[in-house]
Amino acid sequence: MHRVGSAGNTNNSVRPRKEKRLTYVLSDADDTKHCAGINCLKVLKSTVSDGRDYLFTGSRDGTLKRWALSEDSATCSATFESHVDWVNDAVLAGDRTLVSCSSDTTLKAWNCLSDGTCTKTLRQHSDYVICLAAAEKNSNVVASGGLGGEVFIWDVEAALTPVSKSGDAMEDDCSNGVNGSTNSLPVTSLRTISSSNSISAHTSQSHGYVPVGAKGHKESVYALAMNDSGTRLVSGGTEKVVRVWDPRTGSKAMKLRGHTDNIRALLLDSTGRYCLSGSSDSMIRLWDLGMQRCVHSYAVHTDSVWALASTPTFSHVYSGGRDLSLYLTDLVTRESLLLCTKEHPILQLALHDDSIWAATTDSSVHRWPAEAHNPQKVFQRGGSFLAGNLSFSRARVSLEGSTPVPVYKEPTLTIPGTPAIVQHEILNNRRHVLTKDTAGSVKLWEITRGIVVEDYGKVSFEEKKEQLFEMVSIPAWFTVDTRLGSLSVHLDTPQCFSAEMYSADLNIAGKPEDDKVNLARETLKGLLAHWLAKRRHRLGSPTSANGDVLSGKDFAHRSLGHSRVEVDGGAENDSKVYPPFEFSTVSPPSVVTEGSQGGPWRKKITDLDGSEDEKDFPWWCLDCVLNNRLPPRENTKCSFYLHPCEGSAFQILTQGKLSAPRILRIHKVVNYVVEKLVPDKPLDNVNTDGTFAPGIGGPLQHSVVGDGSFRSGLKPWQKPKPSIEILCNNQVLSPEMSLATVRAYIWKKPEDLTLNYRVVQGR
Repeated sequence: MHRVGSAGNTNNSVRPRKEKRLTYVLSDADDTKHCAGINCLKVLKSTVSDGRDYLFTGSRDGTLKRWALSEDSATCSATFESHVDWVNDAVLAGDRTLVSCSSDTTLKAWNCLSDGTCTKTLRQHSDYVICLAAAEKNSNVVASGGLGGEVFIWDVEAALTPVSKSGDAMEDDCSNGVNGSTNSLPVTSLRTISSSNSISAHTSQSHGYVPVGAKGHKESVYALAMNDSGTRLVSGGTEKVVRVWDPRTGSKAMKLRGHTDNIRALLLDSTGRYCLSGSSDSMIRLWDLGMQRCVHSYAVHTDSVWALASTPTFSHVYSGGRDLSLYLTDLVTRESLLLCTKEHPILQLALHDDSIWAATTDSSVHRWPAEAHNPQKVFQRGGSFLAGNLSFSRARVSLEGSTPVPVYKEPTLTIPGTPAIVQHEILNNRRHVLTKDTAGSVKLWEITRGIVVEDYGKVSFEEKKEQLFEMVSIPAWFTVDTRLGSLSVHLDTPQCFSAEMYSADLNIAGKPEDDKVNLARETLKGLLAHWLAKRRHRLGSPTSANGDVLSGKDFAHRSLGHSRVEVDGGAENDSKVYPPFEFSTVSPPSVVTEGSQGGPWRKKITDLDGSEDEKDFPWWCLDCVLNNRLPPRENTKCSFYLHPCEGSAFQILTQGKLSAPRILRIHKVVNYVVEKLVPDKPLDNVNTDGTFAPGIGGPLQHSVVGDGSFRSGLKPWQKPKPSIEILCNNQVLSPEMSLATVRAYIWKKPEDLTLNYRVVQGR
């Protein structure tokens, strides 16, 4: 991203400041489906006899979903949207609060039975937050760990309690999905376990509670587990050791060595005496924390173990991982059984009565039979093998010749997802993006409307890309990524304002065809149309499209601080959204951005309620949409020379350098040549000193070919008299080509463009 001088500076210093970005995430499918891998699962059992059980899923698409479960179906009853990156884990703190963690470095608390209300955002981690652990019988304790090597223990009740009046106000903001200002994010009663005393960096956010620091992990933390009462916590990660803590004080109890690779999954029994660990060394180990040693190791898998779940009595363990297999192992007899094999690596497991839910890198979730209350029933089917205690390489040898056969071929229930987008190409017209998903489907998206305009089915991506190639040159005004399984379109100022098109090329009815349309400005207007309508309703000024609707001196100061801010004079100051920029309300995109306070947030454009302001949006977005102002942009002009072809008898007066908008069409240059052709006698409007008369241009070498120069008094370009051809590099140019296209595809040199003209005889 570019750097600009800080707009708030009064002493004219040029301290670099990165402007906030605005991203919008496109959604083609039904909002009731995930569109990327599922990282976590949690089952909420009903407390009443005939009540519904719920499954919560957290996905790499950045959202969580709640599914109402019945014997043979699962219905999506809520989407929890506020994280701006992968959701990595989730736990239930009591029967009302869902806590999630994300690669956006935050934890978020949600009212789990609401329609998706985020009640608080907790910021303490310095890097991706990977794992959470909760105490089954003490709903007030949640632990979090991440790639920064930090482990935090949160007092949930204190974390969710507003600390002041301003905190109360921020709670409301949060319930709208937009995170409140930093003073609503207390560092609560939390203790930290970390190698560095990272708390010092966060004290400005602390209101009331001072976290307890303790030395601990020097590297990334991938797994956490807590016993039922919340008196023992275990953690593991890239250091290959299991660390044991007292979460009440944050003090270290012991360190257990044995694994030879990263620890990826941990389980504690209800008392906190026994611990199970799964590792990238393919081994599962059982630890007796009282004896402080490993009492059993199980060579079941042939690759990394990423997920563990145990039966209620801790007698058997279900395990899954990178080898696509789900195993059930008897911890006492060491007997192991392959329950099923999947097409994708298993990331997390959740037991539900006599079934087990498996989350994988695919966007669908499957439920398999598990017999958790009587696992011996499964073993009676035969096919089990004895899990050795050998390492990964030898475990494979010991299984050779007796590849286990899975007990179950089909899941009992599948919650389907949407295939994730894995490949994309921005087309030259800079409005269309070609994508391919995990199912092999190729689609064409129009990003200024956020919709799929063509679904080509399963065709070759490369061939389709070649077919759709157009020889046009438009500046790169946005970037795209598919990290969340869908298209995320990023707008960064001022680059995003560099692309313009004529209204005629966008087929905008009722607008003069020579009007220049700024693609980013119109896209922002389309994205924020709902917000603007709600805002006007709140302010009670339906007619006022302009005016000082941005409250706060800060905003006024900042926009004035940019001395070269341009008002987009080409477009009347309207908030009308033109058809090429109307976004779908059936599957609306989500906005991901941040303002001056509270950090990044994500929300559907139709859920914005009009209360969001410069605390929530980047100032440049609001300045564009509300005040019609665009930041200073790179030069949108193209310089060129216009010479007669060799041997041509015709010449025009202008031999110096010309300048015109990059999007100017060659037919305008034809018109220019026709107007300037030297007739038998001198033209009245040319002065003897060789400059244009006032009103036409400056000195010759700075002549400007404007898009409006030929609007009146000239015949249309289709019938110029005489007939003129424009050439570049001896190639005749199509009248529809723009100067930018000629420069990019025909001229292909860094120097100023040179065009030649000639009269076509016999027309």
